Amino acid sequence: MTVQTIKLALKRLCRALSQGVFAGILSCALVSSSATASDAQDQPLRSIGISVADLGNPFFVELVDSVTRRANELNNGQSVEVIVRSDAYDLRRQVRQLNEFIEQKVDLIVLTAADEYKIAPVVAKAQRAGIKVIAVDVNAHGADATITTDNVQAGVVACERLAKEIGYTGQFVIINGVSVSSVLERVAGCKSAINRYPDITLLSDRLNGTGSQEGGMEAMTYLMEEYEHLDAVFAINDPTAYGAMMAAQQAGRSEFVLASVDGSSFAIDTIQQPNLWIATAVQRPRLMAERAVEIGLALLKGEDVRQRFILIPAQLAEKHGSEK
Repeated sequence: MTVQTIKLALKRLCRALSQGVFAGILSCALVSSSATASDAQDQPLRSIGISVADLGNPFFVELVDSVTRRANELNNGQSVEVIVRSDAYDLRRQVRQLNEFIEQKVDLIVLTAADEYKIAPVVAKAQRAGIKVIAVDVNAHGADATITTDNVQAGVVACERLAKEIGYTGQFVIINGVSVSSVLERVAGCKSAINRYPDITLLSDRLNGTGSQEGGMEAMTYLMEEYEHLDAVFAINDPTAYGAMMAAQQAGRSEFVLASVDGSSFAIDTIQQPNLWIATAVQRPRLMAERAVEIGLALLKGEDVRQRFILIPAQLAEKHGSEK
């Protein structure tokens, strides 16, 4: 470029500035930028990725529905795209799902971790992409916030109820589940309750009912084959308990009582019928989901969220009169 060309360009620039052309361009740019920023502030939440363990479990169905409802309520009338996946307690599947959410550039991920610690690398990857990650029901290492039932307390109240029903003496079994924090804590709470009573004997806690009706039936069948008499059974969730009850009915066994954790409407209705199932510790998936969305949205807006670990106490729903 020659000196003469540079001088000519400078003259044109000065003329444009004097005529206000660049001022207009700058003004338009600022207005456009301001509008974009305002839009982003008005609707910071455009999409959510949800990965839960089992969409056949009413607890997780209510959790997903409540996340969707609350997100749309808080999003200034703008609909939120919600992508829902079930990992079936499979870590590899959940990692693929979270990577899919990252590729789709969701704003928020809500998950029930298949593995509290092994999920951490993909959680960190999502956060590096600017995505907020909220753990619900199960802890997830490195998540921006965690909202769960107080699962230790849930296990305590369910098994205290069983202990009371059997007169604080007898043979007790636990139908366990997958090794996630919620299950481990429920079992720990149950054991802490029954350990207070020296006349209660814990015969087994080794069988994994997989958190499902089918798994509960299978585990209960094995337990009844192994033990001629049982007094109380604790199942880690309602589907497991229902499967255990069905197995007992098919085998003609009615000498024991049964309790669980979840508190689904189906379970509460079933408990009121004449059967072995006497109680369930009620979780609050709707509240859990609402807090997850509220905290996630606050974090997306850059707000300071001080309480990032929330435990929600469970309440016991039990059979009226406690008759079998």
